[in-house]
Amino acid sequence: MKKTLSRRARLATGGAVLAAVAAGTFGTVAANASAPEAAQDSAVAAAPAAAAGKRDTTTSTHLTIDAATEAARAALKAAEKEGQRVTVAVVDRNGNTILTMRGDGAGPQSYESAEKKAYTAVSWNAPTSELEGRLENAPNLKDIPGTLFLGGGVPVTADKAPIAGIGVAGAPSGTLDEKFARAGAAELN
Repeated sequence: MKKTLSRRARLATGGAVLAAVAAGTFGTVAANASAPEAAQDSAVAAAPAAAAGKRDTTTSTHLTIDAATEAARAALKAAEKEGQRVTVAVVDRNGNTILTMRGDGAGPQSYESAEKKAYTAVSWNAPTSELEGRLENAPNLKDIPGTLFLGGGVPVTADKAPIAGIGVAGAPSGTLDEKFARAGAAELN
């Protein structure tokens, strides 16, 4: 006994077969299209590497993720002791975020503010509370992308060179934010 498929079933089956054939054809074309690039990449990879001289490079110190975590936890703990709900961010020397910890109940704006304060502190190797005063003589500083000139950011240094920044945001004042950021930095010493 032969079963006949409904028109809808025949269309669905035909569509599935066409899709499978098209996917197979496209995959083959895509694989072949990338073959010349692969050959080109291997030719580039085969080129000898240039050796930089010792005086052409620098070495920098960075916080480990464990150290950044310890600092952030210390800052959060200091804030919690005073009943403050804050976010703590730690950035590396280049201003890249290592981690951000949003404390329980911290406001949504505190996340971005903490990162910007940390970035600002490491960029100028100075606490952001000190940098606030510089705005009087150079008000355009506040227009630099990614910066925030409010108390709450402190740099972390090694041999007097900035290696990280810690930013705290969410307390009712920049003074408190900075106090908590300093507690995080103190954990690293």
